[in-house]
Amino acid sequence: MSQDAESDRLKEFTEFRQRMNDRILGHDNQVVKRFFALDTQTYKPGALDVKTKELLGLVASMVLRCDDCISYHVAQCKEAGVNRDEFFEAFSVGLVVGGSIVIPHLRRAVDFLDRIEGEGAHAAAPGHDHS
Repeated sequence: MSQDAESDRLKEFTEFRQRMNDRILGHDNQVVKRFFALDTQTYKPGALDVKTKELLGLVASMVLRCDDCISYHVAQCKEAGVNRDEFFEAFSVGLVVGGSIVIPHLRRAVDFLDRIEGEGAHAAAPGHDHS
């Protein structure tokens, strides 16, 4: 895949996510709005820093096998300063906890990380709301 096509995929992922979050939050449903707000609050710094929380989110997403969530947390981890060795240690935790069924998701996570690093920019959209 060409660099332009990879960049387009990252941009498409980010734009789709933001567009749909805006659409969902535009509906007057307090449960949805409160859940998204809770999600945002969860990843703010507290006793654990943002980097640690995003790594936890990444591992949980791998174990739950949610590719959109994995991609989101890879981008957020990158933005929080996670380096490649730290990523692979987190990937190893997800793999050990989740088992071999996580391997396809690990492949996509590493591919997404490679594309982010190849682009030289952070692919994360503003706000959290990865749900």
